[in-house]
Amino acid sequence: AQLVESGGGLVQAGGSLRLSCAASGSDSSFATMLWYRQPPGKERELVAGWRTGGGPYYADSVKGRFTISRDRSKNTLYLDMNSLKPEDTAMYYCAASQRRAINTGWRTFAPGYWGSGTQVTVFS
Repeated sequence: AQLVESGGGLVQAGGSLRLSCAASGSDSSFATMLWYRQPPGKERELVAGWRTGGGPYYADSVKGRFTISRDRSKNTLYLDMNSLKPEDTAMYYCAASQRRAINTGWRTFAPGYWGSGTQVTVFS
């Protein structure tokens, strides 16, 4: 399977962006799909997670501002980002797994598939 992100860009603080992650391939029926980000000089962190038949996960830093969703018909994962802040600047990565994440395991979940990333830069 392949994951291809799009939608990143340069945006002023307070603005919005929508990231997309298109999944393709014969084994792309994923039970869990996630958005990670890696700010410059920092470690990668989980931002949001979607799973089949369950509620989403959001990092505390993005709760109330970001929304994760999936369009099954297009096999595409989205991340709607509102009220963007300069600290949201990062490379954003889509990831996925055929395994289903559990409530207590989001942050330790190890997806098997990764996209190449899309850059989001928020300026003040």
